[in-house]
Amino acid sequence: MAREVTAVVAELRESFGKGAARKLRVLGKIPAVIYGHGTEPVHVSLPAHRIALLLRRANMLLELDIAGAKQLVLVKDVQKDPVKAIIEHIDLVVVRKGEKVQVEVQVHMSGESFAGTIADFDTKTLLLEVEATDIPENVTVSIEGLEDGAQVHAKDVPLPSGATLISDEDALVVYIHTPRGEDEEEAETEVITAGTPAATPAA
Repeated sequence: MAREVTAVVAELRESFGKGAARKLRVLGKIPAVIYGHGTEPVHVSLPAHRIALLLRRANMLLELDIAGAKQLVLVKDVQKDPVKAIIEHIDLVVVRKGEKVQVEVQVHMSGESFAGTIADFDTKTLLLEVEATDIPENVTVSIEGLEDGAQVHAKDVPLPSGATLISDEDALVVYIHTPRGEDEEEAETEVITAGTPAATPAA
């Protein structure tokens, strides 16, 4: 399913620096900068609560209303306070309908691997090139019935129409394995112990 375009009202800002950013956050706003297509950076502020809710989803596509002018942008980078986990700043990139962009898209698994095995991710995202207005929510790979030792590589993951894989096609995405039992671990420990020379008492 493609991402919906979400409308957000943005306000132009003329004050910069840490002090100005703090004042904006007190007012419930987030400072942001819009880049792209050879244009000068545009400094705006965004509604903090609404943006925080929207950014729970990756690769958000926003249609900003800036003093009545519409601007389509993609969220490129979000800077957060490492302690308070609040959003401090956002970088946005200008996109146009029909334009292709490169984005990291999450990989989901469907189905169940063979009884007694476990499926683990080696990588949870793939870099894809897709139309800016048709970014998929995720891509899904089936692990139904896969047995111990099976591997799923990037090239094995079905992609939506129009999407191109940019990640290494041989990159490991999912691997299937059988968890080691306690008996096996104990047996291995006994073998290692048995093979270890006894310590010679000091003279």
